[in-house]
Amino acid sequence: MTTPALKRIHHVAYRCRDARETVEWYARTLGMTYTTAFAENTVPSTGEDDPYMHVFLDCGGGNVLAFFELPNQPEMGRDPNTPAWVQHLAFEVADEAALLAAKAHLEGLGVGVLGPTYHGIFRSIYFFDPNGHRLELACNIGTAEQYAELKDLAGPMLEEWSRTKRAPRHAAWLHEDPAERGDR
Repeated sequence: MTTPALKRIHHVAYRCRDARETVEWYARTLGMTYTTAFAENTVPSTGEDDPYMHVFLDCGGGNVLAFFELPNQPEMGRDPNTPAWVQHLAFEVADEAALLAAKAHLEGLGVGVLGPTYHGIFRSIYFFDPNGHRLELACNIGTAEQYAELKDLAGPMLEEWSRTKRAPRHAAWLHEDPAERGDR
């Protein structure tokens, strides 16, 4: 058997409470373009009678975010055993100026925004969509040398984590914000 030759992510699908509200929110807040809708009363893959609306939004760069509205299913929830900060969608913006402009835009629309947060090789902001999905906008700030170092450290860090379940210190510099030290 050979592994599949993946080209890219075709789309990522999540559930939404209201398809129209979701499409309009993503267009207004993040500039995504609504491109496609599928609606069926029967699920093609299972044959179940379960009406749905499946909407697709172009995020740019060939990336597609999709949502299902499922009116006959129980109300949406989230995994109560997973912290809200864990499961999220992260989108890349061009630079720190674009990140700060996005934060101002979102806050101007009444969206609560956390950050910017420093992550060593990128800075990001966090907020929630109307469905309770956590979103992140991030801009890369790392150097080629930093990315190469992190690639080299990935294996040893995973090995140490697997043994200890404690954060390895191989790349502790990721958490030392030069802006807070005045190095910027």
